[in-house]
Amino acid sequence: MPNVKLLDCTLRDGGYVNDWRWGFASARALIRTLPRAGTDIVEVGFLRNVEQYDPDVTVCNTIEELNRLLPDNPGHTMYSGMAMRSNYDIAKLSEYSGKGIEMIRITAHDYDIKEGMDFAREVKARGYKLSINPINIMGYSDRDILWILDQVNAILPYQFSIVDTFGSMRRRDLERIVSLVDHNLDPSIRVGLHLHENMALSFCLAQEFIDKHLLRDTTVDASLMGMGRIPGNLPIELVADYMNEVLGDHYDIDELMDAIQDYIAPMKGETQWGYTPAYFLSARFNLHRDYAEHYLAKGDLTNRDINHILSVFDRSKATAYDPAYADRLYAEYQGRRVDDAAALEQLKSTFAGKQVLVLAPGATLADPATQARVAALRGQEDGADLVVSANFVPDFLTPDYAFFTNSKRLDKMGAFPCPAILTSNLRPEQPPEHCTVVGYDRLAGAFAQGSNSVVMLLRLLALCGAKAVLLAGADGYTEGKPAYADTSLHTHTDRGPAFHAAMAQAIRACGLDVTFVTPSAYQQA
Repeated sequence: MPNVKLLDCTLRDGGYVNDWRWGFASARALIRTLPRAGTDIVEVGFLRNVEQYDPDVTVCNTIEELNRLLPDNPGHTMYSGMAMRSNYDIAKLSEYSGKGIEMIRITAHDYDIKEGMDFAREVKARGYKLSINPINIMGYSDRDILWILDQVNAILPYQFSIVDTFGSMRRRDLERIVSLVDHNLDPSIRVGLHLHENMALSFCLAQEFIDKHLLRDTTVDASLMGMGRIPGNLPIELVADYMNEVLGDHYDIDELMDAIQDYIAPMKGETQWGYTPAYFLSARFNLHRDYAEHYLAKGDLTNRDINHILSVFDRSKATAYDPAYADRLYAEYQGRRVDDAAALEQLKSTFAGKQVLVLAPGATLADPATQARVAALRGQEDGADLVVSANFVPDFLTPDYAFFTNSKRLDKMGAFPCPAILTSNLRPEQPPEHCTVVGYDRLAGAFAQGSNSVVMLLRLLALCGAKAVLLAGADGYTEGKPAYADTSLHTHTDRGPAFHAAMAQAIRACGLDVTFVTPSAYQQA
């Protein structure tokens, strides 16, 4: 009778969350807990070309290094590792010894799938059970899938896996692809399913797959608590419970709960994974998730913006992440061209020869004493002639202008107490009553890491002939501390010394005499 096996990939796929730095003792403990739960196959890590062996990391050069994690008596559990054709030298793989890792799962992209098949043959020739896992099955046409299946049938591996790399699979896709595979794959080859959680459909799809009761052996991949690079994987505890209910299996949910509580849940508080709208959008267009991460890191795009940018992607760029191409589309989207010559002339007449107090929304401006000190700079001898705020309007003084580059910040605004300067990427439904629009392109080149309102404002003031700038609230980012006076704003915890140095350089490049009047990491960088 055909059976369904459960494969845990926490130590391999979950490792994207913690850079595979589990710690040797913790990895060994997990590898012992999962078999106690009845897990049929445990994937212990990656085979990759790495500089040196690190026992605390589940990415290794050789099978012998990965085998050090395994118990002496594997019981009924099979252990596996994964190797990608493009980043592993197959010459490093020794022949299967009859012990330790028994199965090697190989993977390849659409652009090197032919070489991937040769890679697969090499693995099988070394005596391992072989699983062929082409990346992004959703990126292939039916004709392409049939070609792949022909190659797989000629190799006769232990398993062929349907891998929804970008999490874009829906129920109708599962139905089509499983039917195509099942009707054209040699009946001796089991079929695996590997799902991601971009659309919050992994458990639904896994149930659908299990309920098909195919007349061949199958495998379902999952990880503890769905741990995996955002947006994560199918949670093993959910599918194990379902298999207990509908197939009469006996996976021990208590053991899975213990493993989650002891090893996985603590990491969830430090590093997030799971469904987010941006990763849904990358799946919607079947694109590499790095693109969603790329645009999220810009910090100035709404989910609506990301949706619009991803919708025009060239399909040839879908599988292999191309940051230069992503930046080009970002610039095109943001740089909606306007004729701003008249606007600039107007602003030049306002700012030329003036000392300007620039207010950024940093946490230092939440302090009442600092607010009073900064507000007193307006009108003082050698103080500020004009005040401009960047992507917010302070409540402790009314600026002469509010400068906005960020649609998320602009959308939060109600009535404007002062004239506004907007960059051309913004398209508010109700523009401020007194509003000047300047070209985004003209200002955005000031900072290579994406638009930054302070840098763009400084560049605008330089273009308008301002004499000098007093800069307040441009704090920078410190891990564990709020970055903004408004605590509802997202703090970019991944920004540290490198970002601060880039900001410092960009501020200097604006060519203005800038004096920091509140503490700033950019001043120290």
